[in-house]
Amino acid sequence: MLEQLIPFFTATILLTLAPGPDIIYVLVQGMVNGKKHAIITALGLVSGVLVHTTLVAFGVSAIIKQSETIYLIIKCFGAAYLFYLAYKVFKSDPEIAFSTEGIKQKSLFALYRQGFIMNVLNPKVTIFFLALFPGFLWDPEGNTVLQFYILGALFMLQGFLVFVLVAILAGSISKYLQKHRNSGVVLKWTQVAVFIGIGIFILL
Repeated sequence: MLEQLIPFFTATILLTLAPGPDIIYVLVQGMVNGKKHAIITALGLVSGVLVHTTLVAFGVSAIIKQSETIYLIIKCFGAAYLFYLAYKVFKSDPEIAFSTEGIKQKSLFALYRQGFIMNVLNPKVTIFFLALFPGFLWDPEGNTVLQFYILGALFMLQGFLVFVLVAILAGSISKYLQKHRNSGVVLKWTQVAVFIGIGIFILL
């Protein structure tokens, strides 16, 4: 079990640290409205993970129980999708661009709701979970729904911890990124390596 959970937890931390729309949104909220507003935004974002986890858990678990061949196909699809994401990151611009223009202060509930909706309405999250989670099941013959929820809970935990850290250090992080323009290149290649590494791990 730990042989699956430790690599999963480590890999998802590295992926969360990569400059995606969620972490940049938390960063901007921290810069403009302070750490409390950024933390509430982060809470909304990670809460949406429950929806995607539920969709994948019940949908994929039913399929896995039917055939080992289908389970293998799902894992191969997952690896292929991760390789595709690595390619997309490889082709992308490494420069990290974020703007505080037009960001207004909202109530804490409004920020939570917006973070939740941002996550839930992003179909790419469900596809990513579909690609990632089946490859980290430690007992495909056991209770796979429970295993999916454990993976989802770990994903939520690391995401929230990373987002809170970003919220607290928002000012320092933004200054560092503006001063060190090459940091985007480092993060880009880290993300490429992690996607490829997870894909290989799933296949093996």
